[in-house]
Amino acid sequence: MKNFLKYIVAFVLGLFARAVVRRYRPRIVMVTGSVGKTSTKDAVAAVLAARFFVRKSEKSFNSEFGVPFTILGVGNPWGNPFAWFSIIKSAFALLALPNHYPNMLVLETGADRPGDLARILRIATPDAVVVTRLPEIPVHVEAYPSPDAVREEEFSPAYALRAGAPLIIPADDAHALDMAIRTPARIISYGTTEDASVHIGSAGFYEVEGKVAGMTADVDSAGERGSLIVRGSVGKTQLLPAAAALAVATAFDIAFPEALRALEAYEPPPGRGRLLAGKNGSIVIDDSYNASPAAVEEALATLKAFPRALRRIAVLGDMLELGRYSVMEHERIGTLARDSADVVAAVGIRARAFASASGNAEVLLFDSAQAAAQSLAALAREGDVILVKGSQSVRTERVVEALLADSADTTRLVRQEKKWRQRA
Repeated sequence: MKNFLKYIVAFVLGLFARAVVRRYRPRIVMVTGSVGKTSTKDAVAAVLAARFFVRKSEKSFNSEFGVPFTILGVGNPWGNPFAWFSIIKSAFALLALPNHYPNMLVLETGADRPGDLARILRIATPDAVVVTRLPEIPVHVEAYPSPDAVREEEFSPAYALRAGAPLIIPADDAHALDMAIRTPARIISYGTTEDASVHIGSAGFYEVEGKVAGMTADVDSAGERGSLIVRGSVGKTQLLPAAAALAVATAFDIAFPEALRALEAYEPPPGRGRLLAGKNGSIVIDDSYNASPAAVEEALATLKAFPRALRRIAVLGDMLELGRYSVMEHERIGTLARDSADVVAAVGIRARAFASASGNAEVLLFDSAQAAAQSLAALAREGDVILVKGSQSVRTERVVEALLADSADTTRLVRQEKKWRQRA
């Protein structure tokens, strides 16, 4: 019964959202892929806002519910029936009354199971598509027959593009390059390869007064060069959303200098490699939003390269929804973790595989994020760099919260809404 009601609500929301799109005819940029969608969506919206009246998906509103919420300009009502009534009222107002509606929508799209993106594409058709990384073992693979099937679904918005429409893809991703050939779209690439349309090079840590404050790189687009700085987060992957946004600027005829200026105000969203002050003079890399093998691998590379760390600590939670690939990927990541850190704190049943992986790092085992939070807060000391990452359900933001030097920084963490904090 619950699933039937969910289907009915999603269907009605979709009808309203499709009707709004048809009435106002905004241009639609869809952001899809396995890794980095929300950061990319935010960076793309920051650049497009230089020329257009833009609305973007809030947080990670990327489902058959989240996309209509964005189109209708409403928040998540959770289980509040009065809030649901307000959504219906807002939808009717959009359709019946004149409104100053955005002329550009930046919609994040995601797939948890087969058919999710097909349902979203029935609501809205993209005018441009931005693809993020499509890794070998993507998240949600347990719901699909193979990794190829996940990648095919995540790439499907590109197949909805009309001939000549812009398709922005990562030049470093072989899967995206191969799949793009099947489309009649105008391909614009971004990444670290020399032949990328928007090429980023000489990437490194951005420092202010001797302290790491973000990432920096040189960037080249159609012969124009500049410097790119992403503040507040670390990892080479934090530069890719900005590069994708510069590629979108090319597609919509926004001048390169103008796009770079627009990105000066961009910061990655909470839980994506964010730098926070930790207890006892430590530094916390808050990457607690979610975890897939590809994302954990990149986070560990960042931890290993972090300058002037006296001790590197990796707090890693279970990576969920990997199905038959779970044991193999946890063992592989365990070896990487024990090579990248001095101490590895494994949180969850699956993460226990880190203890048997090869490597010299000390391994601490915790059954839950709450248990890890209690112990790790006392472990932190000056000079430590502490990476925290885990799948959403593991709730590793609780570890980050316990490690904060200033409790006021809790507002900068993921999943701080009342409904989330009430969950066990």
